[in-house]
Amino acid sequence: MSKVNGKSEARNAALDLEHELPPATDGDESSTPTAVTGETASAETELQKVKAERDSLLDRLARAQAEFDNARKRAGKEQQEFRDYAVADAIKSLLPVVDSLERALQVKSDGAELRSGVELIYKQLLAALAKLSVNPIVSKGEAFDPRYHEAIEMIETAEAPDHQVIEELQRGYHFKDRLLRPAMVKVAKNPGN
Repeated sequence: MSKVNGKSEARNAALDLEHELPPATDGDESSTPTAVTGETASAETELQKVKAERDSLLDRLARAQAEFDNARKRAGKEQQEFRDYAVADAIKSLLPVVDSLERALQVKSDGAELRSGVELIYKQLLAALAKLSVNPIVSKGEAFDPRYHEAIEMIETAEAPDHQVIEELQRGYHFKDRLLRPAMVKVAKNPGN
């Protein structure tokens, strides 16, 4: 690059050509400046329209993003409130059982009446749990299934088939299709196996 008055040609090439004066003419083309001015005016008008459309689209985009953020926050808040208060229905169904236990403890009675009262409360509690889709796992007499049973002890016996549950130490429960707690059981083992 050659130097001109201490400046490179590259800098001269970067001049603003849009504002440069048109080249001189012989006078025959007197309509050219007017035509160029008309084209420049229409280009300026078109540029203004494009800028206005861009600004409008940017504004719509900003509003859509804000609306999306607000909807996401609102949905998150609703989900959190649902999680916080979802247990309320379960608690409501268990409160009558607590009331029955309180009444049973206040009554002075003999052992037989107390037992029948506790059995009624137990049935009431099982009904409340069934209403919440919590059901006991039937174990005694069933074949051992490691998905639902936890074997605590293997007992050698010929009175029950091999790998059959002969005693339930703690009842297992499932909620809808999920296991809440496996049943703790004793399993039969035939002698010689």
